[in-house]
Amino acid sequence: MKMTVAQALVEIICKEGITTAFGIPGAAINPVYKYLEHAPIQHFTMRHEEACVHAADGYQRAKHEIALAICSAGPGATNFVTGLYTAFIDSMPVFCVVGQANLNQLRQEPFQCVDMPDIVKTVTKKAWCLKEADKLPEIMREAFWLMRSGRPGPVLLELPLDIQKAEFDFDINTYEPLPVEKPAPDQAKIRQAIEMIRESKAPVIIMGGGCLISGCSDRVVALAEKLQVPVITTYQAKGGIPENHPLNAGHAGIQVGQPIGNRVLLDSDLVLAIGNRFSDRHTGDLKTYREGRKFIHVNIEPRQIGMVFEPDLAIVSDAALAVEALIKEAEGKEWAAAPRVAQIPALRKELARKTDYNCSPMMPHRVFQEVNDVFGDETYFTSGCGITQIWSGQLQTINKAGKYLPSGGAGTLGYEIPALLGVKVAHPECDCVTVVGDFGLTFMGEEIAVASAFKKPIIVVVVNNAYLGLIRQNQKGYGFEYAVDMPYNQDGTIDYVKLGEAYGCVAERVFSPDELHSALIRAKASTEASGRCYLIDAICIKTQLCDMGGSIAAIKSWAPQEA
Repeated sequence: MKMTVAQALVEIICKEGITTAFGIPGAAINPVYKYLEHAPIQHFTMRHEEACVHAADGYQRAKHEIALAICSAGPGATNFVTGLYTAFIDSMPVFCVVGQANLNQLRQEPFQCVDMPDIVKTVTKKAWCLKEADKLPEIMREAFWLMRSGRPGPVLLELPLDIQKAEFDFDINTYEPLPVEKPAPDQAKIRQAIEMIRESKAPVIIMGGGCLISGCSDRVVALAEKLQVPVITTYQAKGGIPENHPLNAGHAGIQVGQPIGNRVLLDSDLVLAIGNRFSDRHTGDLKTYREGRKFIHVNIEPRQIGMVFEPDLAIVSDAALAVEALIKEAEGKEWAAAPRVAQIPALRKELARKTDYNCSPMMPHRVFQEVNDVFGDETYFTSGCGITQIWSGQLQTINKAGKYLPSGGAGTLGYEIPALLGVKVAHPECDCVTVVGDFGLTFMGEEIAVASAFKKPIIVVVVNNAYLGLIRQNQKGYGFEYAVDMPYNQDGTIDYVKLGEAYGCVAERVFSPDELHSALIRAKASTEASGRCYLIDAICIKTQLCDMGGSIAAIKSWAPQEA
């Protein structure tokens, strides 16, 4: 039967399982919107194109289902780039569709014409410009297969306006998605890994974000329990093991890392790293990180292994399949815990950072203590970048896998709020909270209005320190401070309460821990009862620095003992 490309596209994405779209209609994409109107897809009209991708990204992280991000051509399409990069580096599949000028005009520099496939080739698994109508089905099969296979990631399809309206012979009943196969580990290498662990005196497991993507965090914990080995999580795997589990050694790193994670890693002689990338914020100085220990690296993407350093043993495999193989190989063998394992709970308590500061304005640390106290284990959190993200990674208590959804590899200011909207769409029954800096709030903060308009209530807690805190801290290392103070964020010139109210929130400003605690309780109750978003402007000490350093053995603490 004859069908336009626009209609076929919508029918295919429905068959591939898409039920949610985040987009902004426009002249160069309206033929597709004609068919979206009556499709079984809920569509959320966003306020900025970048936010479309972040929202689809957050939806994917929370629900493990691909969403559609869609917009028009030109500057609308180029606004997708930051969202694509954010999703790509964190291995999140998002299907992006953008409009384009007519095919015969592409070399004439027409209005809002830009070569998106060329622009996004480094931040997508693949990008296409559809130039022949009948090529759509094969491109779509490849697009969804690529998003789901190997290391997941986003793709982009550019649709010239005349091609959207072009007809071709197509029957949706003949379209079938391509099967996705997960690579299994080499059994000989699994046996070698188990022998290396048996021969070591102080092994440790690193649980990376790939374990959460493959849905095997609980099995990693089971493996650790079998082997009696402590577990360190990367930032992307925060929550993959309950905070108070006797084998939880926190996470290691030079910024969002925790003292216990760094201590346990430094005291280890063998590292079994599963589904991680050995990123620079995790490793810090590589000599310190690597010296005196062997590494086994499990990753689904062959190019990731050896990218930072060559491990002693490389296993290319889906994380879940590798973990199950390791558990099976470990069966029937005796495993005795090293003496240090029994000490982990006490060590975790001993090395925990102080948060119970009672001063006003507040220490940022206390903000996270109150958030931890008020919100339960089913709460979803997002985090973007900056000094607030570092405190979040260091101090937030997360007990369940997939509840803490940060922009990790990109560290994108502006990710927090639209991603949180995507999470709320995925799980409307759960509290959805972000703790954001006063500067970060102004990146994509307009998407609070979308959450309000669609009655998807989110809670936004602003750590208002009236500074570009992380940039100021970096500048101090160079011996200067310039263009980073924002006194107007606290002196009433910029009023975040009025901003929140303008975006449909209930909003209030707090100055003390007690006020914050009460406000958080009101926020939780209000969003559940009224369906309105809630914004809390928490006035904090302006110049507090965060703990960090260049090596996991040399983290400088800036927090006072009392306040």
